[in-house]
Amino acid sequence: MSTMSTRAHTAPHAPAGHPARPAAGNPNRTTVRTPVHSLTVLYDANCSLCVHLRNWLRRQKQLVPLEMVPAGSAEARRRYPRLDHERTLREITVIGDRGQLYTGPAAWIVCLWALSDHRPKAHWLATPAGAPFVRVTMLAAAKYREVTTGGAARGTPCDDRCCVPG
Repeated sequence: MSTMSTRAHTAPHAPAGHPARPAAGNPNRTTVRTPVHSLTVLYDANCSLCVHLRNWLRRQKQLVPLEMVPAGSAEARRRYPRLDHERTLREITVIGDRGQLYTGPAAWIVCLWALSDHRPKAHWLATPAGAPFVRVTMLAAAKYREVTTGGAARGTPCDDRCCVPG
């Protein structure tokens, strides 16, 4: 059984036996250590970068199983009716099997944390020393999406400018 906790994560429901505690540096936010047995990654299926990263994640040895579901799809809406599905097209969203919700930097980190070869790097990226690297990576990815898709990062279709690899 694995557990993941990040400062940017607030579980919507604290299961019995897993009390909430104040998150480091923010007494108004709680962090709950909840066992993670599987993760669902919502990715933009119309973005070549997102599809490339989905394929890369699938090829990695996973300590925690990752299931890939297109963001905004009928399947995503069926599974997670209360999510803002337009937002999931703009920002990576990962959902744990017990309702844990990870977005933005925490979502990138939890994806790496689920991988055998990248868990130590994920732990480091979750520290204050690693935070600038996560921020720069996310900014670069957002800029790449904007340049290559003509707006897919804002939830608009890629048209023919966004070539999804086979």
